[in-house]
Amino acid sequence: RDASPVARRPVPQLAPHLADRALALGTTRVETTLNGDLQARLETLARTHMAGRDAHLSMAILVADHTTGEILASVGSPDYDRTQGQGFIDMTQAVRSPGSTLKPLVYGLAFDRGLAHPETLISDTPVQFGSYAPQNFDHLFRGDIRVSEALQLSLNIPVVRLTEALGPAHLMQALRRAGAHPDLPSGTAGLAVSLGGVGLKLQDLVQLYAMLAEGGRTTPLRWTGAAAETQTQVLSPRAAWQIGHILAGIVPPAASGPRGRVAFKTGTSYGHRDAWAIGYDGRYVAGVWIGRPDGTPVPGAFGADTAAPLLFEVLGRTRSTPVPLPPPPADTLMVSNAALPLPLQRFGGPQGTTPNFSIRFPPEGARLETQNDGIMLKLRDGTAPFTVLRDGAVIATNLRRPELLIPAKSPGFTTLSVIDATGASSRVSVELR
Repeated sequence: RDASPVARRPVPQLAPHLADRALALGTTRVETTLNGDLQARLETLARTHMAGRDAHLSMAILVADHTTGEILASVGSPDYDRTQGQGFIDMTQAVRSPGSTLKPLVYGLAFDRGLAHPETLISDTPVQFGSYAPQNFDHLFRGDIRVSEALQLSLNIPVVRLTEALGPAHLMQALRRAGAHPDLPSGTAGLAVSLGGVGLKLQDLVQLYAMLAEGGRTTPLRWTGAAAETQTQVLSPRAAWQIGHILAGIVPPAASGPRGRVAFKTGTSYGHRDAWAIGYDGRYVAGVWIGRPDGTPVPGAFGADTAAPLLFEVLGRTRSTPVPLPPPPADTLMVSNAALPLPLQRFGGPQGTTPNFSIRFPPEGARLETQNDGIMLKLRDGTAPFTVLRDGAVIATNLRRPELLIPAKSPGFTTLSVIDATGASSRVSVELR
């Protein structure tokens, strides 16, 4: 019988980037931990998701079983052969800015060091460390806010305050103990490291979140070979659970199910160059990255809008139903702010050095007639210069008199806050008519 070929068929290319890494090992046979069916499903998802989008965009997906460390799927790009998007580059291994995805580690370290508790109040007000003045993404300030809310809202100022108290070098040490390999171009970690001022791979971030999922203990990720015998306790089980509980309280993307099933965090690097989403349930951890391999900006790319929906699709293809997250450890302190020990009720203790500083006029709950020339604020004590905020947004700075005339606003309820030079603050909520 004639066995001559009758048609050209495509050469199979399942997990081509990982196949390249296997070939580089120089051995004749490599046993991997990949799940072939899941790998094929996620490669199809990647191609479908990127179809019709900017040809220069790429993306990467990594899924692992955090109980064993086995990497179950690794998608380095949507199309290995596409040249415009540099598809041959394995973006699971590319060093990029992680944006806000390191914030959970900062909070976990703060919990373990007794600096904060999820119910601790922390100040989200203008602050400056030397020449560095961090800003929130939306350029608003929320005053005193619970630590758990600050993490869920991914605010920058509270996490930088905690980083300054911890010391950025300790954050870098914890990253390395978790199994990540951070790249610091300057060689020295500054406060901005907690906002993405360090280089990490997608695999590093999935490794970090696997540690959180495993009660603060490392489970080294692997795509071949046997499981590691030694593990490192980076965070206490209590702190790791608290972080997971906070992250599980973030509202998932539309049509992704109720909150509480998946602990996840998104991130967007400076200039919209990288969109991230990393998350886990009781067994699986996954990470998604979207961006351009050449590092140029992607206008409008946000982790929450761009990468988070895809993360939940990835997890949905990994298992039929979410594996429940674990219950809290027995030593977890689950109380309100008022029931916390006094040092934990407010981060850093009482704010400012002017305890009697307050807004003398208008009083709390006042109803004011809107005047064309503005609203008069009268202050008691306080150290000039003063900064005035209205509904979280700065409207006046460098004011030096205890009587301040600020611009009027359209009728309705509004919150006015004043911060003095020492960081002491006072606020009132009034109604303008």
